[in-house]
Amino acid sequence: MAKIVDQFGRPFERAVLTEAQSARLQSLQHDYAGHPSRGLTPPKLARILELAELGDLTAQADLFQDMEEKDGHIFAEMSKRKRALLTLDWSIEPPEIPTAEEKRQAELINSWFRDLQDFDDVLLDLLDGIGHGFSALEISWDRVDGVWLPVKFTHRPQRWFMTPFGQPDELRLRGNAAAGEELWPFGWAVHRHKAKSGYIGRGGLHRVLAWPYLFKNFSVRDLAEFLEIYGLPLRVGTYGAGAGKDEKLALLRAVSEIGHNAAGIIPEGMKIDFQSAAQGTEEPYEAMIGWCERTQSKVILGGTLTSQADGKSSTNALGNVHNEVRHDLMVSDARQLAGTIKRDIIFAICALNFDLGDRRRMPDFVFDTRAPEDMKLYADALPKLVGIGLKVPLSWAHDKLAIPEPKGDEPVLSVARPEMAVPPELRLKEAPPRTAAMTYRAVLTNDQGEIVYPDQHALDTAAAELPAEALSAEMAKLLAPAIQAIQAGEEPDQAIEALVAAYPNLDDKAVSELLARAIFVADVWGRLNGHA
Repeated sequence: MAKIVDQFGRPFERAVLTEAQSARLQSLQHDYAGHPSRGLTPPKLARILELAELGDLTAQADLFQDMEEKDGHIFAEMSKRKRALLTLDWSIEPPEIPTAEEKRQAELINSWFRDLQDFDDVLLDLLDGIGHGFSALEISWDRVDGVWLPVKFTHRPQRWFMTPFGQPDELRLRGNAAAGEELWPFGWAVHRHKAKSGYIGRGGLHRVLAWPYLFKNFSVRDLAEFLEIYGLPLRVGTYGAGAGKDEKLALLRAVSEIGHNAAGIIPEGMKIDFQSAAQGTEEPYEAMIGWCERTQSKVILGGTLTSQADGKSSTNALGNVHNEVRHDLMVSDARQLAGTIKRDIIFAICALNFDLGDRRRMPDFVFDTRAPEDMKLYADALPKLVGIGLKVPLSWAHDKLAIPEPKGDEPVLSVARPEMAVPPELRLKEAPPRTAAMTYRAVLTNDQGEIVYPDQHALDTAAAELPAEALSAEMAKLLAPAIQAIQAGEEPDQAIEALVAAYPNLDDKAVSELLARAIFVADVWGRLNGHA
């Protein structure tokens, strides 16, 4: 155990497997938020942000918490961004060209992750780092069937942490030492989310949201004051020259309360005059609030049309563009989060349970961020493209449509009539059904009167012995009634009836033999013309 080092090369201490580091710092357990959003002003906000740059993250962390609790718009937009990742499928994948052992390790870790309780909560807590710049979860370990596994992840408030002076990119617990306490190896999963470039104290998205939050608060307060007096008449109290202090206060109280209570009393000799009602409009305040909220939506989601409609510029096309921006942000967030899980959780599991040789060969935590293509579009286009000869790899189609390829003898969906899945214009044309009148074959009779079917040699011999001119004349004479009927637009059955009418003295057998000989002659004639 003593030889194990963490992902940063720091020696591993066994104490982390049996107790939490924060349990040794009792001062943190009784540390409560200060809520610096109360009475927030531009100078106060600037001071809070400056302290965070110097390493004191406490006030900034408290302010960011207040912003999400007090501003419903910020909460809603941040919730959209964070919870979007909870809808993604994930898996533990072995490295490229894996060995049998690497595959086994990936499968084991994947099954362990699936057994973790409330893993969605773990992901959501880690994504708290989007706003704050970082999020720290303390890991509790337990030995299960001879394997060390994380059994609990506890989110710790950002106000518990600091950055030492001169080391603004190193996170430590606030403790008794001025420089703080270094985080124990394998004891923490710390998600450093790069919403923007900068040190830990300046990397959070809420740094950008702090100023719109402040300006919006001013406008909301002013709007509330305006609505409190809007529509109420201006009350002016008049007192006599000899009125004392108590009488003046009584008149002021009456003037203040009469607007809300519609009743009041004043000393004798004083009066209240009602002037015109308070005038004005709420539009300037709402305009400022709207600007602040649109700015917040742009900062968090990259656009406004997936958050609210302004009734003027909102269109379906623009909404789709903004939604694509949201997808890009989701992919970026997923990649950063997957990197943290691999570094701080998967690495720890591998180091404690496997013979970890090359660190680069660790399993990967992978989110499936592929956006399935339009099924309807591809269902219409692919058969046509394949029908004209385009070679489309099956793996490419599976990837585009986000449909996994079947494994082994896994049952797959199929259609009872595959030809019906092809567009009508690309289906093979079926030959029309052959009627009984069109099923004659060329036959000959032998000396015993038996019908024999000529083979290829007999046809070749007959073709060599019959001159083309005689065949043409004989055919024209024999088939003239049928040919005339067909030229007149009659059906094949009617053409046969015309042939029978032309030879009334022939019985059916003779007509069949006549047709068979005619077809035989036609075959021979065709061969002669084909060789000509």
